Amino acid sequence: MITDPRPPLLRRLPPGVWVAAFWVAVITFRGFQRSDELAHLFRYNGNFEDMPLLVTAVVTILMASLLVRLPLLAVAIPLAACVFTIGMRIQETAVVQLLLAEVAIGYCTATRSRAVSLCAAAMPVAMVAVLAVWRVANDYHTDFVAQAAFASTAAIAWLVGNTVRQNRVHAEALRSRATEQAITAERLRIARELHDMVAHSIGIIAIQAGMGSRVMDTQPAETRNALNAIEATSRETLAGLRRMLGALRQGEPESAPMEVAPGLGELDRLVEQTAGAGVRVALTRLGEPRPLPPEVDLAAYRIVQEAVTNVVRHSGTRDCRVTVDYGPGEVAVTVVDLGAGAAGPSAGSGYGIAGMRERVGLLHGEFSAGPRPAGGFQVAARLPLPVEVSP
Repeated sequence: MITDPRPPLLRRLPPGVWVAAFWVAVITFRGFQRSDELAHLFRYNGNFEDMPLLVTAVVTILMASLLVRLPLLAVAIPLAACVFTIGMRIQETAVVQLLLAEVAIGYCTATRSRAVSLCAAAMPVAMVAVLAVWRVANDYHTDFVAQAAFASTAAIAWLVGNTVRQNRVHAEALRSRATEQAITAERLRIARELHDMVAHSIGIIAIQAGMGSRVMDTQPAETRNALNAIEATSRETLAGLRRMLGALRQGEPESAPMEVAPGLGELDRLVEQTAGAGVRVALTRLGEPRPLPPEVDLAAYRIVQEAVTNVVRHSGTRDCRVTVDYGPGEVAVTVVDLGAGAAGPSAGSGYGIAGMRERVGLLHGEFSAGPRPAGGFQVAARLPLPVEVSP
């Protein structure tokens, strides 16, 4: 089971603790500059470093502490501080508190439901409206343009938060889509591996078992050979399944060691297995054999394996020809038989041809499969090599 690591201690501290530590450091520093710092902090009509500074510190600490759990209360606190500081000589203090409320509104809009965000945006608008009515009722001069400007900042904060929310939703949708595509690609890869590995082995086992049952009474030695071939093929298939399970478990801490994936170097053994199933394979290598990238080597081997399996199961012939051509910038494989032609490997509703075409397409190669004009069936694939491994 994979568990998420525990975050460091400093990251587990709530934001309010960090904000409080910041303001304690600021006030302590100010205390070294003014001997009566605490008295100044409670001076109502002093400069901005007096009570306005203390009010701002308290508001930001409470906001940071409540913003995640109680966002609407986090909006209400700076609005209340805004009303409290209107009568101060430093008029900018009220503006600062209003701006802090706008920050809380943007956070609510970006992280909370639409109902909560609209409620948060309506709170400063309602406060400005109530203050305007109160000033008019008490014959105070009221600048309605300024009041409307203050109220509009709530709409701006809501729009900014909504934009952040939409961007996050869009990014999450893209990540989800990418994850789904990766899962689908991995499922297809596993399906191809299972089909190519198991279909070949089961085909060999089925043919050997049928042959052994037919000669059981008359040719015991042939029956023994068939059983030995079935045992060897079964063990190889089991090893391949274990290798695949190891690949699927490689993210776990105690995963088993990975076995080497098959490649074109295993073709000689494939020829021997196919001969045991009654089909002779003439293997020809052109060019200079050399190490290939793992993905190309595996794809080329699987294509030959699947094509030969189709010959064994469908063609009705006892001979086929496999050619591997190591070109300067590619490797080409061709499998040709003189069997049933159109009624051969492409018949039925299997996934062999589709799987081979998918493998070649993933490597940006060329693939063809179909009856030959002269009879029989041909599978051909060209797999380009990365530039760094090209001779």
